[in-house]
Amino acid sequence: MTATRMAKALTLAVAAAAWVVCAWLLTRTSVPALHLGGLDQHRFFSERALERGRSYSRGAQALWLASTLVTIGTLVVLARVLPRSVRGMGLGRIGSAVIVAMVLLVTLWFVSLPLGLASLWWQHHWGLGPFDVPAWLNAQWATLGAEAVSVLASIVLVVGLAGRFRRWWLIAGPVIVGIAALFAFASGFLAGAVSHKLHDTSLAADARRLERIEGVQGTPLGVQDVSSWTDQANAYSTGYGPSAQVVLWDTLLDGRFTRGEERVVIAHELAHVRSRHILKAIGWSALIVLPTLWLLAVVTRRRGGMGRAENLPLAVLVLTVLSLLTTPVQNAVSRRYEAEADWRALNATRDPQSATRLFRSFQRTSLEEPSPSVWDYLWLETHPTLMQRIAMAREWRESKR
Repeated sequence: MTATRMAKALTLAVAAAAWVVCAWLLTRTSVPALHLGGLDQHRFFSERALERGRSYSRGAQALWLASTLVTIGTLVVLARVLPRSVRGMGLGRIGSAVIVAMVLLVTLWFVSLPLGLASLWWQHHWGLGPFDVPAWLNAQWATLGAEAVSVLASIVLVVGLAGRFRRWWLIAGPVIVGIAALFAFASGFLAGAVSHKLHDTSLAADARRLERIEGVQGTPLGVQDVSSWTDQANAYSTGYGPSAQVVLWDTLLDGRFTRGEERVVIAHELAHVRSRHILKAIGWSALIVLPTLWLLAVVTRRRGGMGRAENLPLAVLVLTVLSLLTTPVQNAVSRRYEAEADWRALNATRDPQSATRLFRSFQRTSLEEPSPSVWDYLWLETHPTLMQRIAMAREWRESKR
């Protein structure tokens, strides 16, 4: 082996070791070792409730599988058909890339629309929300614009750099991470624009107390009106640093949940802010983007590389399949962060009874399966199962005795 090859091998080994260390650091959480198995779901849920959850989940899983297959099938067709049209455009590298990106975005949105409406109807059929198509479409448009801008910016960047530099991914990677960080930062302010102030002064006072306990004083708390298109309850945290924001869906405040359960949800979302999970997600992007871009360069090399706009459909197809294959890993990381937010919420509220009632309520309001199948758990579950969350509340209670 020549000195040059040895140097390259050593560089790759060091880079791989650094990658592993960074990934290990990102997966670390404050949750102690817990035993979250062994609880019988029939102790907490009736057989009728479990059967309703199974029936609803079977339909939801079938719709997810159909949507995945339709998306991949559409991309296969576009990867075969679209390149011939691109070659005759005569718009230049960047102009052609913009047109192709728009065709991809619009086509994928339209082919997914019928299944999205089917999913909306399925939720309505099981009493999880109204079948209000205009309201649902308005909710989709609220996020589609920002996503489209982000995708277009990334595509133009990649095509422009790939047309000029051989190792373009080394330049594009950090820039794409920067774009992701910028949009994640802006999302906090955008969430504030689509939400309104919490009018319940007592609950707002509880939230301020929880902020002090979590060490994230001054985090804005808003309410987003979603009841026009869903009855399911949820909340989320978004942004980081000055833009960090917690948003509650108005369905969480419609009287179906107790004050203690609402406090647990608020504490959970504030725990995400305290644990800097958004920043950790950006960290994962930094770890993943370079090898992913390198893979795209390898896959498209025989067709002229990513500098040619006609290769974009193939690149998006590869990204879609790669995302599907790595979904279990992504979900595993997400579940670790959600478990940490649950644990911190228990420490902040010191109310495992309300936490247990909350998780039991989620089965009723969202028809979640307390113990889903393995493939469902791997590919669809971004949170610990309801039984795992109930077991954590029990473990916390036992640890404080």
